[in-house]
Amino acid sequence: MARVLLFTCNPVKSITKNRLYIKFAAFRGVQIHFRTNSTMATENMATGPLKTIREGSAKILVADHVFYNPVQEFNRDLSICVLTTFSRIYQREQQERNQRKNPSIDSSDETILEAGVKHENGLRILEALSATGLRSIRYAKEIPGVKEIMANDLSKSAVESIEQNVKHNQIEHLVKPSFNDAMTLMYMSTKPEQHFTAIDLDPYGHPTRFLDGAVQCIEDGGLLLITATDMAVLAGNSPESCYVKYGSVPLKTKACHEMALRILLRCIETTATRYGRYMKPLLSISADFYIRVFVRIYTGKYACKKSSSKQSMVYQCTGCEALTLQPLGVLKPNPTEANPQQIKFGIPTGPFVGSRCEHCNHQHHMGGPIWSAPLHDEEFLEELLETVEQEDSKRLTTVRRIYGTLSVIREELHDIPLYYALDRMCGILKLESIGMLTLRSALLHAGYRVSYSHASRTSIKTDAPISVLWDILRCWHRLHPVKPDRFLEGVPLTAILRKQPSQEYKIEDIHPDANPPSRKESLSRFPENPTAHWGPGTRATQMVTDNKMLKSAQNQNKRKQKRAPKSETKAQDNDVKADSESPDRKVPKTITTDC
Repeated sequence: MARVLLFTCNPVKSITKNRLYIKFAAFRGVQIHFRTNSTMATENMATGPLKTIREGSAKILVADHVFYNPVQEFNRDLSICVLTTFSRIYQREQQERNQRKNPSIDSSDETILEAGVKHENGLRILEALSATGLRSIRYAKEIPGVKEIMANDLSKSAVESIEQNVKHNQIEHLVKPSFNDAMTLMYMSTKPEQHFTAIDLDPYGHPTRFLDGAVQCIEDGGLLLITATDMAVLAGNSPESCYVKYGSVPLKTKACHEMALRILLRCIETTATRYGRYMKPLLSISADFYIRVFVRIYTGKYACKKSSSKQSMVYQCTGCEALTLQPLGVLKPNPTEANPQQIKFGIPTGPFVGSRCEHCNHQHHMGGPIWSAPLHDEEFLEELLETVEQEDSKRLTTVRRIYGTLSVIREELHDIPLYYALDRMCGILKLESIGMLTLRSALLHAGYRVSYSHASRTSIKTDAPISVLWDILRCWHRLHPVKPDRFLEGVPLTAILRKQPSQEYKIEDIHPDANPPSRKESLSRFPENPTAHWGPGTRATQMVTDNKMLKSAQNQNKRKQKRAPKSETKAQDNDVKADSESPDRKVPKTITTDC
């Protein structure tokens, strides 16, 4: 007759908090077994029912514990459009390369790319953090010109789910499940014959720990698809954490979402240049609760030297929030007879701002460095829009949003980093809000360029200096004056509005180009969240469950609830200490069984 003691709890707490009880049980000859919470989750997964999830052309079977986030469907749909476009470009580049090596090859013989069919000269894709394998399965069934897709995950149960879903979708010839650590797998693939054509990194949080391996195992000219969901860190809520993770200091500014993109791009660039490689952004998007960048990695030591001229420090006035960028390096023309295009690398003289802001006499915050070169490639954008307009892309659920977002990005001023927010500028001056078309018209009449940013519906991205924007608002102040009691000493409002505008601006005359085409066509430019709890979800759980809904309802207005007096609080604490005991210190009631 054997007696067994079964602990179902955290093993570390069990050992530390129940040491005496365990020693006594061992002395009496009782066998001790630990069943951890993670083991219970695995057992429940194996015995739990499976449910079917349909997205795009894929149909997967998942257990309740498996992480699936429907919010990311826009992310997956956009990635499919980008990879489809990249696949065509990649095939064209291969044909041109082969023709240069062998001019006898007929360039008119183009390979017909089909989705779901294995192409020996196609893309070799790595999804380093695959979870259910849904993204890899969709890539295999919807992207033409694929050679192989490696769906990797560190969780054994996730890999088993991937294997099951790959068989269920009948794409074993394209998708290869992999049970490995993502960083180890990428470091093991640094040989040229093992390089990947495209690597998709979509972690829960920051992706920086995966970048070093990714830039080493990507093919020359390959594509990196990278997502970052830690927007609170990137947007300036925790500058010290952002510096630790990304090597840059963010600023609390209305342009924080674009600054987040530029911080991530700068981190990728600095990681790549360590190995003689550099980055070319194709598309950079801020959407929902995350940012997503699509960049190509090339090899070239001379091009790496230009990296410093593509990065800048950012000065932000603490009063009027005016932004000033100072590059880390400059390129100076140095033509010679042998090389008329020769350039010289130099260091800029600075600082670009004084000790006090010239507009409101406040001090500056300094952030960065950030990526200050263009976020997008215009040629790639045009071809990507053609892909979205094709018949095959119309089956995507989020195609309307994809087309609207890309249309706004195409209209952006790609050579202008960061932007201002109209509502924030009017708020600083306590002004009645000026119409967006009115302000855009005044800038266009004055000979400046202006556009929206896809990251904000109130954004003003312009090549006009901030002094011109203040002048236009001074002219608006004449028509809609601020109350006299608002003019206090030391505030930005007083310092800015007491100055006279340097010239008169056309405010009432609407410029014909003030209304952009994407707005005229009523495209889906800045969609609102379709449901409540629209966010990243929690790790290894379903997106929204009944428990989460109840918990969020219970926590509403919790900070506004009145606190009990200290005497009552202490009494309650004493009662709790006297009546309650840690559950780990209690002896389990049903712990022994006879075998």
